[in-house]
Amino acid sequence: MHVNRRRIYVEWGDCDPAGIVFYPRFFEYFDACSAALFASVGIDVHAMQRSGEIAGIPMVGIEAKFLAAVRFGEEVVVDSQIAKFGRTSFTIQHHLSQGDGLAVDVLETRVWTEVAADTPSGLRAAALPDDAVARLSGDLK
Repeated sequence: MHVNRRRIYVEWGDCDPAGIVFYPRFFEYFDACSAALFASVGIDVHAMQRSGEIAGIPMVGIEAKFLAAVRFGEEVVVDSQIAKFGRTSFTIQHHLSQGDGLAVDVLETRVWTEVAADTPSGLRAAALPDDAVARLSGDLK
């Protein structure tokens, strides 16, 4: 699988009064890392949304394990890759490391969606395109 690496410098505004990253900020980090993973293989999700090709890739599930405190002023590294493909969904695994140690391990499940005016949400799950699967698998550059 293709792995995208992103470095993040922990800012003061990311932290609680004790100087430790406030846990919802991690989810913002990982959302940005998901977008970076797609961009790293040439998939521009926002352009696809603007063109109507897809409605988006909303998150439908998340599992997080917080293993070590991450603090103000630290630089961390997030490695992101697809852990599993389904027909319409996929799971992204994010490993956030500080130094040589794993600090946060996350699995997020997202669904490839299209616009569906006939549904209450306006969205419908759609089959993952073969090209996107190939790119994210590292089979196509």
